[in-house]
Amino acid sequence: MLSILDYIQRIQTLNQHNYRYHVLEQPIITDAEFDRLLNELRQIEAAHPDWIRADSPTQRVGAPASGRFPAVAHPKPVLSLANAFSAQDVAAWAERIRKIDPDADSAGYVMEPKIDGLTVVLTYRSGALTGGTTRGDGLVGEDITANIRAIRSVPLRIPLSNESVPVPETIVVRGEVYIENQDFERLNDEIVRNGEKPYLNPRNTASGSLRQLNPAVTAARPLKILIYQVLDDSHDVPIPMQQTERTDYLRKLGFPTFDEARYFPTLDGVLNDIPNWTQIRETIRYEIDGIVIKVNDLVAADALGFAGKDPRGAIALKFPAREAMTRLLDISVAVGRTGILTPTAMMEPAEIGGATIRQASLHNFDFIRDRDIRIGDQLLIKRAGDVIPYVVASIPERRDGSQLPYVPPAKCPSCGEPVESFPGEIGLFCINSRCPAQLIRVVEYFASRTAMDIEGLGIRIVEQICESGMVADYADLYALTRDQLLTLPGFGEKKADNLIAAIEASKSRPLARVINALGIRNVGEVIAASLANRFGSIAALREATDAELTAIDGVGETLAESIIEWFRSPRNLEIVGKLRQAGIDPTVERRDAEGADKNAPENLPLAGQTVVVTGTLKRFTRESIHEQIVRLGGKAGDSVSRKTSFVIYGEKAGSKLEKARKLGVPVHAEDEFLNTYAQFLESPGEPE
Repeated sequence: MLSILDYIQRIQTLNQHNYRYHVLEQPIITDAEFDRLLNELRQIEAAHPDWIRADSPTQRVGAPASGRFPAVAHPKPVLSLANAFSAQDVAAWAERIRKIDPDADSAGYVMEPKIDGLTVVLTYRSGALTGGTTRGDGLVGEDITANIRAIRSVPLRIPLSNESVPVPETIVVRGEVYIENQDFERLNDEIVRNGEKPYLNPRNTASGSLRQLNPAVTAARPLKILIYQVLDDSHDVPIPMQQTERTDYLRKLGFPTFDEARYFPTLDGVLNDIPNWTQIRETIRYEIDGIVIKVNDLVAADALGFAGKDPRGAIALKFPAREAMTRLLDISVAVGRTGILTPTAMMEPAEIGGATIRQASLHNFDFIRDRDIRIGDQLLIKRAGDVIPYVVASIPERRDGSQLPYVPPAKCPSCGEPVESFPGEIGLFCINSRCPAQLIRVVEYFASRTAMDIEGLGIRIVEQICESGMVADYADLYALTRDQLLTLPGFGEKKADNLIAAIEASKSRPLARVINALGIRNVGEVIAASLANRFGSIAALREATDAELTAIDGVGETLAESIIEWFRSPRNLEIVGKLRQAGIDPTVERRDAEGADKNAPENLPLAGQTVVVTGTLKRFTRESIHEQIVRLGGKAGDSVSRKTSFVIYGEKAGSKLEKARKLGVPVHAEDEFLNTYAQFLESPGEPE
């Protein structure tokens, strides 16, 4: 039976984790694990209200000030929100507030991303920034004004717009300081190169950057801010009392605000929109760990009061965890189609987002060395979207002395030949062209969806064909016979006939697909499409000079040399010859009726344009639409900005479409794009 001493021990444990997270920026458990422990503590306190202590983390908002900066009392408490973990929890929250005030939701609801960053409070007097503090424990924070001023997106004076906006004599706003995902990756790489310990996540990076004693260090970090709440104002001028209008008001003052915020007049709209945030989470430029749902009427929200320390007028819907802590059991090494050796972490099973994870990418051997990852270490692993989980970092604080340093292999695990490294390349390579593991991966890639797209030729059948000795390279696929396939386990007459037919059908693939399928190092589908447009045949590409190659957008000296070296290989030329004999030698018509080079970059219909695709398309796969954009002379972009030429959207389009409309970027439905450029397009692929 649980005793009060157990309860006190749990308080001490959680407070220690709070301190490591908020003050030291050195967490040793995941956010999901902390939330689990905190919820267990709440359940204990609900069952034993007489046990509740003042130092319980349920009775405070954050962590106390560290003492590194002067302490500052907030004009009003900077409160956290109660958590929800499902749409059912959100519905129950809404029902609770309706019992208090049946009309509380009459103005609707607002949904905003819950940024995984550092909460700050900014004070403006007479329009000038006079103070910036951390949240601290919600009552007292740290004075970090000098560092706040170093963030370029923080206005030093308001209003910034040319519109007539009333500004209170004093206004206190709340926001979140964060680092975008791409900036986080670049900054962490730089930290590791300097021999420093990497940050575990963007939140820690933002926190550590903002709480530097030297503001110059803060200024050098890529910090950004989003403002979402007015905590207090002098009431000498009227400001909007609905969240939707309040956000617009803050934007007019010059504050960065959410582009992704959504308004719904009813709770049904909110509940129906919750699943859409899964896609938004994957495409948004910064880390979010949930959605904040607010009563739009701020007067009504305030009147709802509090449940303990939590305001009733808003709730935070937490996303399923995308990270977990587990133990590294071993490191396996796979050999890729280019001969590169890739390490993979073999771990104790860990649950992330409903999936059981036993393996995670370790990126490369430099990553293992730079982050001092050892066999037996506790690892922080992360999984975003449907991509393979990857290791973020080890937790040295959890070592007990039994952990063993990892030594990269000196020989290929497949063929036993010595491995090599190359200047300018990260990683170790097996250069044995007869390596069995390479052959399997090379043939698999050749048959893949973005290359020759040979239906039914998956990895298991590739392994059978290669291990049986039926093929020595991918060109040998076109010499396979029905009788040969019938000797393989699992092959009947129908299966053999279907595979032979699929191999035969692949002979009609366009030039860009064939170039991609060759497996030239660093040449993917986008570059392959550019090469096809420029040279028009494999024969012309084989004779290409360094100057001709580097003149193509996206082709630098290293890639040009890789292409030239590939065609210098007698073995590769033999393979090209075998493909030609099999009937695979596509060309691209390069002249129009007047004899002009219609595939010259400047003459292509999307020349110089950047096109972004969002949503699920009916007629194209994501790979095939990107390929078409490149074929037409355009660039397939990942994110929407004012420089985007237009956006192609399909079903369930999310934040990218909304952002394009806000920025005035032209948007075209899939059918519009298809009709406009039909004469230039190749046959679209199968839908995703």
